[in-house]
Amino acid sequence: MRIKLRPLAEQVVVITGGSSGIGLATGRAAAKRGAAVVLAARNADDVRRAADVIRADGGRAIGVPADVSRQEDMERLAQAAIDAFGHIDTWVNNAGLSVYGATLEVPTSDERRLFDTNYWGVVHGCRAAVPHLRRRGGALINMGSIVSDRAAPLQAAYVASKHAIKGYTDTLRMELEKDRAPISVTLVKPAGIDTPFFEHARSYMVDGEPKPPPPVYAPDAVAEAVLRAAEEPVRDVTVGGAGRFMTFLGTVAPRLSDLYMETLMFAGQQDRSRPADLREGNLEAPLPDGRTRGRYEGPVLKRSACTRAALSDVGRALPYLALGFAGWAFLRGLGVPRSAGAGA
Repeated sequence: MRIKLRPLAEQVVVITGGSSGIGLATGRAAAKRGAAVVLAARNADDVRRAADVIRADGGRAIGVPADVSRQEDMERLAQAAIDAFGHIDTWVNNAGLSVYGATLEVPTSDERRLFDTNYWGVVHGCRAAVPHLRRRGGALINMGSIVSDRAAPLQAAYVASKHAIKGYTDTLRMELEKDRAPISVTLVKPAGIDTPFFEHARSYMVDGEPKPPPPVYAPDAVAEAVLRAAEEPVRDVTVGGAGRFMTFLGTVAPRLSDLYMETLMFAGQQDRSRPADLREGNLEAPLPDGRTRGRYEGPVLKRSACTRAALSDVGRALPYLALGFAGWAFLRGLGVPRSAGAGA
C-alpha cells in the first residue's frame, strides 16, 4: 500500500523536546510552512513561550508541558493536539538527553534515567501517536543518531539508547506495514549538531565540558530532513556527510573505525577551553533554555549537501538501482558462458 502524506500546510505536527534545539527549530520551520504545531517539553515556561513566539509570527501553535518518560503524559499530549486542531498528521519523537563519562564510572541510576527519556520516551510517543495516525494516515518520525549505527566513546548509555531506538523503529515499521497501516515510519540520524544538548548533559568528564565533534551542523539541517519525511515517506536519513562517512567506515572496516574513534573522539567531545564542572545537567529536571543553537565556537554548517542529495528523488532511487544492478550481475554470473559446453 502506497502511503500518501499531506502537504505541511495541511498538517498538525506534534514535536517532543520542542522547547530548544532540534525540536524548536523544527517547530518554527513547520509553522512557517503553514503547519499547526504542538510543542511538548518538561519545562512549562519555555515550551509555552516557544509557542507564543510562533503565534506572534503569525503561526499556529500550542505548548504542552509533558514528560516523555510517562505514558500518561504522551496520551495527554495527543489529546491536547486533537482538542486544539482536530487531528494529528505527523508525530516527531525528538526528546533526548545524555550523560558523558567513562562507561564504568557513570552510575547505573543515571543510565536508567537516560533510558526513561531517550528510549521509553520514543516507545510512549509511538504508542500515543499510532492510534491517531491509523485513522487518516501520517508520519511517525523518531530521532536516532549516527551512534544508532556506530558507537562512540564517553556516552555508552546514550549510544545504547540510540541503538535501541533504531531497533524499535525498524521493528514497528515492519509490523505497521504488515497491518497495511497508512503510516510512514522514519528514523532521522543526525551527526554533531550545534544545540544546547551539550550544555544540558550531565558530565563526569574531568578534562572539559561536552561539545559536539566537528564537523558541526546547524539544527535547521535536521529540521529540513524531518519536514521532508513529514511530506514524503522516508525510511531513514543521516544528517551530515561526516555521519555518512563514519557509519560507512564502521560497516566496511569496523576495526579501523574503532581506531579512528579512539584517536579523535575522546578529545573531540571535550571542550578544554571550558573547565569541566561535573555538572548535574537536565537528567532529573529540565533546565531553562528556549534556544535552538548552542555555544559551539567553531564553524557551523547551515545545510548538508549530502543529506539533500540523499533526500532527492534521484538519491532515493539510487539504492534500488544499485540493488537491481547487483541482482542482474549475480544472475548473469550463474549462467554458463557460450564458449563452454559444445565439445565438453
